[in-house]
Amino acid sequence: MKDIVIRGIAADGQIRAFAASTTNICEEARKRHNMSPIGAVALGRLLTGGVMMGSMMKNDADLVTIQIKSDGPIGSMTVTADPKGRVKGYVANPQVMLPLKDGRLDIAGAVGIGVLSVIKDIGLKEPYVGDTILVTSEIGDDLTYYFATSEQVPSSVALGVLMDKDNTVEQAGGFIIQLMPDATEDTITRLENRIKEISSITQLMEKGMGPEDILNMILKDMDFQVLDSIDAKFYCNCSKDRVSKAIMSIGEKDIQEMIDDGKPVEVKCHFCNTSYTFSVEELKEMLEVVKR
Repeated sequence: MKDIVIRGIAADGQIRAFAASTTNICEEARKRHNMSPIGAVALGRLLTGGVMMGSMMKNDADLVTIQIKSDGPIGSMTVTADPKGRVKGYVANPQVMLPLKDGRLDIAGAVGIGVLSVIKDIGLKEPYVGDTILVTSEIGDDLTYYFATSEQVPSSVALGVLMDKDNTVEQAGGFIIQLMPDATEDTITRLENRIKEISSITQLMEKGMGPEDILNMILKDMDFQVLDSIDAKFYCNCSKDRVSKAIMSIGEKDIQEMIDDGKPVEVKCHFCNTSYTFSVEELKEMLEVVKR
C-alpha cells in the first residue's frame, strides 16, 4: 500500500487534523541507512511527524526541517519535508543499540536530553526557527510541546513505528490533531476524552486501520471532513551535480589537496546515503571553474 497523508477538519473548523501512513518511508530509511531497530523507530517517528508538518506548508517551494540535537547515543537527527509529501532524514549513529526497557525499545534513552528545532523556509530572507527542549525524548510528546510553546497551537501528536521480527518496519504512521483559536470548551473536552481512549497508533494500524479510519474514529460525531489526501514518499533531491557544487564551495586550497592526493574522492549524501565518486580529472575541472 502507498504511504499517504490525510488532511481534514472537524467541529465546523474548530479542529484541524492530519494523519499519515509511513510504513514504506520508514522502511526505505531503514534500508538506506542500515539502521538498528532503535535507529529505525526513532528516525521513523521523526519522518512521520515531518511529512505531516510538511503538508501544513502552503507553497510548493516551502520546506520544513526538524532537528534534534541531544546527548544520547543516537546523536543528532534531521528530517526535511515539503508540501508534496516528500520527506528525507538521517541520524548521526544509525546502528545505536541499547537494552530493552520494560520490554520495549528505549527510544528516550537513545535520544537523551537536548533540543528540538523546527526551521521553516517559506521564501523570506531568513527562515523561521523555533526551539524547544525535549520533554520526554519520545518525539511525539516533544512535537506536541513544540506546537504548544512555539506556535501556541494546542495539539496532540501520536507517532508510531512497529518493527517486525526480522527487524524490518511492519507498520508506521501517526496523527496530529490541533485545536483552532475558536474551539469551544465542549469541543476541547470531547476531543481530550477521545484521545485518551487511544492506546497505540501502531495497534490501530495492525487492526487494518488507515489514516482516514483513525481520524474518523477519534473525531466521530464531530463532523470530520477530509479536505485532501497526498501520496507520501522518501525522496532525496541530491545529484552528482549538486554534490560537485558543494565540493567547489570548500575553496581552491582544499580541492587542490584532493588533487595532490592523486585518488578519486567519494562523497556520501547524509540524507539518502547515496555515494558519488569524483575522479582526479573531475576535481581538476572543478578547480578550474572555482578559479574563474
